[in-house]
Amino acid sequence: MTDMKFSDPDRDHIFGRGYADIIDNYDWDETIAMVENATPADVERVLRNAVRPNYTLSPEDFAVLISETAAPELEKMAALSRHFTAERFGKTISMYIPMYVGNACTNKCVYCGFNHDNKFNRVVLSLAEIEEECKAIRQLAPFENLLIVAGEYPSLCGVDYLEKVLKVCRPYFHNLTIEVQPMRSADYERLTHAGLNGVVCFQETYHRESYKKYHPQGMKSHFDWRLNGFDRMGEAGVHKIGLGALLGLEDWRGDAVMLARHLRYLQKKYWKSRYSVNFPRMCPSESGFQPKSIINDRQFAQLTFAFRIFDHDVDISYSTRESEKFRNNMATLGVTSMSAGSRTEPGGYTRRHEELEQFEVTDSRTPLQVAKAISDIGYQAVFKDWDAVFDM
Repeated sequence: MTDMKFSDPDRDHIFGRGYADIIDNYDWDETIAMVENATPADVERVLRNAVRPNYTLSPEDFAVLISETAAPELEKMAALSRHFTAERFGKTISMYIPMYVGNACTNKCVYCGFNHDNKFNRVVLSLAEIEEECKAIRQLAPFENLLIVAGEYPSLCGVDYLEKVLKVCRPYFHNLTIEVQPMRSADYERLTHAGLNGVVCFQETYHRESYKKYHPQGMKSHFDWRLNGFDRMGEAGVHKIGLGALLGLEDWRGDAVMLARHLRYLQKKYWKSRYSVNFPRMCPSESGFQPKSIINDRQFAQLTFAFRIFDHDVDISYSTRESEKFRNNMATLGVTSMSAGSRTEPGGYTRRHEELEQFEVTDSRTPLQVAKAISDIGYQAVFKDWDAVFDM
């Protein structure tokens, strides 16, 4: 299945109902210029306003904080980021682990290991295999936050399959999040009744013209459908919505500002939901993809600090794409959740397969090793931060 027929209500989401109808109000080149034209006075003003009681920074303020002009203020930004994070989250890092249930995909994303044209054995786990994966994960560490990941293949990993997967996983984990193809609002709502707590989706890049270049075929080639997926999550009452961009497809600062604008839009419109952001750095892929722009560690740290100063409440997540050293250094400076022990191929916790991974894991420590490193710096690795008893 490579495409989907849209009913009239679904067409509303594409042609006007949602963020896709708003994003074109923001010119990409003007956004980049706004970052590049930031002055030292702008930086001073934004940092001064950031500590004012009850003052909310704008996406335009955020653009100033990620500019090269703000780079000399990195230590001050780090201190503010640490302060705001501790104020809202305490000295904690929430731990989660991904479980890949399928790598079949109809899309031909040029940067992804799951690209439909890549020749390797495609796997969609059975429910029995998924339960074995759950048991194996529980042996690694007391995880309660599970991220269920699948390639975008609706006929194999659609709502019917995901509903069954959630029901299998629920006895083993208290918090279930999915990262799959965007779905209809009614489908998201249906999955909430099967135990779904959160949805993670990456817009990949907010650059409309370049998006098509990176996603030439498959359902993912529909920019508006994907972008409005976050509106459909909000309409369905999804408890936690995760959004992000893949840094390196286009100018990373442009995508970061667009991500900040999108977050503010969602927070205002779907205020009952919680939000997380994730911005992985792109690496060369098996298909020969090379990132268009590179973001170094110092710039990535600046981006993290800027997001925390911009929004004190948003969950900022780092995956095992990042190195052990970098994650350790950032654990006290704005990050609030981390994955650990990740296997990025289906069945990876019960047996190692020959299948291609979606991305290469850089931090290969065990979950308990990551937890110890977090403890050694005076923070607590939290494997469970919610219980059904609190709903009684």
